[in-house]
Amino acid sequence: MGRESDASAMEIDDSRPKTSDQITNPKFSINVLQLLKSSQMQHGLRFGDYTRYRRYCTARLRRLYKSLKFTHGRGKYSKKAITAATVTEVRFLHVVFYTAERAWSHAMEKRQLPDGPNARQRNYLIGRLRKAVKWATLFAELCAIKGDSRTSLEAEAYASYMRGNLLFEQDQNWDVALKSFKNARAVYEELGKYGDLENQVLCRERVEELEPSIRYCLHKIGESNLQTSELMHIGEMEGPALDLFKAKLEAVMAEARSQQAASMTEFHWLGHKFPISNAKTRVSILKAQELEKDLHGPTADSLPAEKRLLIFDKIFAAYHEARSCIRNDLVTASNSENMKDDLSGLDKAIGAVLGQRTVERNQLLVSIAKSKLSKTRDDKNEKVTKPEELVRLYDLLLQNTSDLLDLVSSGRDRKPEELAFGEECELKSLIFRAERCFYLAKSYSLAGKRAEAYALYCRARSVAYDSLKKLQSLTNADQVMVKELKTLCEDSRSSSCIEHATGIIEEEKAPDTLSKRISTISLTGADKKLENFLTNKLETYESAVGDSNTKGVARIEPFPPAFQTISRNPIVLDLAYNTIEFPSLENRMKKDKKGFMSRLWR
Repeated sequence: MGRESDASAMEIDDSRPKTSDQITNPKFSINVLQLLKSSQMQHGLRFGDYTRYRRYCTARLRRLYKSLKFTHGRGKYSKKAITAATVTEVRFLHVVFYTAERAWSHAMEKRQLPDGPNARQRNYLIGRLRKAVKWATLFAELCAIKGDSRTSLEAEAYASYMRGNLLFEQDQNWDVALKSFKNARAVYEELGKYGDLENQVLCRERVEELEPSIRYCLHKIGESNLQTSELMHIGEMEGPALDLFKAKLEAVMAEARSQQAASMTEFHWLGHKFPISNAKTRVSILKAQELEKDLHGPTADSLPAEKRLLIFDKIFAAYHEARSCIRNDLVTASNSENMKDDLSGLDKAIGAVLGQRTVERNQLLVSIAKSKLSKTRDDKNEKVTKPEELVRLYDLLLQNTSDLLDLVSSGRDRKPEELAFGEECELKSLIFRAERCFYLAKSYSLAGKRAEAYALYCRARSVAYDSLKKLQSLTNADQVMVKELKTLCEDSRSSSCIEHATGIIEEEKAPDTLSKRISTISLTGADKKLENFLTNKLETYESAVGDSNTKGVARIEPFPPAFQTISRNPIVLDLAYNTIEFPSLENRMKKDKKGFMSRLWR
């Protein structure tokens, strides 16, 4: 698949009438951006796997060297330089291009190490970026001589982008890096006005990927009043060209957190103050608190659900990292009881905050599931939520609330804040129990169990009414929750009435339905329902599958099939055998001759 895309991207431009000079020195045409994107997306960079992409570039270079017979000798290495005179076909340009890509992907592989590159690895990373700039510059020079005008322009933009990456990583010459990125953007903006639709889309995407790097360079040289929150918003964009920018942004944010964490000495939770002595613990807690501001800030309602779930995952990772540091400190702590008590209290406090965020995340999942409960399946085949899934989510919420309540109530001297928090957890547990009862009743209703559904709806209404009274008795009651509980009480009452009426109707119709079914029974096995199968009504246009949202079984052919009469071999009874008298054969049997010696040995 990669060879087909490479072959489509390397074509010789012969649309103009060929002169004698062009016949001897043809102008090669390479769609550099298309070749770049197809290679990256098909070989690992769709998922950020730079190791796989580097290995692909190495294998691709090996194939190109072998097909061009441009190897560097066997045994002893003898370097062969690629010059303008060497480039006799387009594959030589591909050799230079993939060499630059291999060096760049190797540098990005070092950038994505788990703990970040150390000093030695960073020097190696910058060396690989210098190598990528060297080969990209050679690629632009060769394309200027051997390629057509569009190829030369794209190669120059590619070299400018590589130069900008090197300066971006070195944290120096921000004005030169800005100029390089702007040159590349200007080329892609101009190329995006021409060509087919696919080329215009690729150029537009490339311009969008270059924009964050340009804005960051402007921010570093002081020509932009870009705030840190806006930089984080830019870092949410996707694309291989933005990975270096994201790594740089994360390093800047980590440095800022380290400076800010120096002033953070205590962690406050429900009236308690726990000292924090470990710098890594402070940085992890500070990172989690910054992410929590995005969830509870003024712009939280505008965030899509998928984005909020990603933020929750990052918060969990930060708090788990903090707890890991705390527990390591507990292992290495001295025999001082005060220090151990402070670390244990801090671990308990962070565990309680994790429990709160877990409840909030599960509530978000419940809201997503409720939005899909009443939807029908659309063209995208989006999965429709079943009531059983909501019951499972509320089971998780009840378990999370119970664990959080046990954690908070485990202390000896409880402060008023802890008592209020415990009452809030009990109230939430009661609300979750009412919601779970309601959706459990809905699942029973869909299964046709009217008595069970009616009893569960009545129970849900009773629990919801008790929760509503407790919530309204609070001074700072959540009005959104009050409104939801009122809606739940009304829905439970109306649903119980519907189930009651439906059950009575079914009970009244039961004798008629039973007599109708009995009247249609046939002793010969010829059931009238066979007429509803697809094989019995092939002449009519009628669906035998039914609605996609229902659980009805497709009626195509009856299974197991009915018994049919078949012919078989006749039964033969041998009645004359018992009346036949067979002759005696004793006279033909051999008789034993017994002599004197045989009687001795008997």
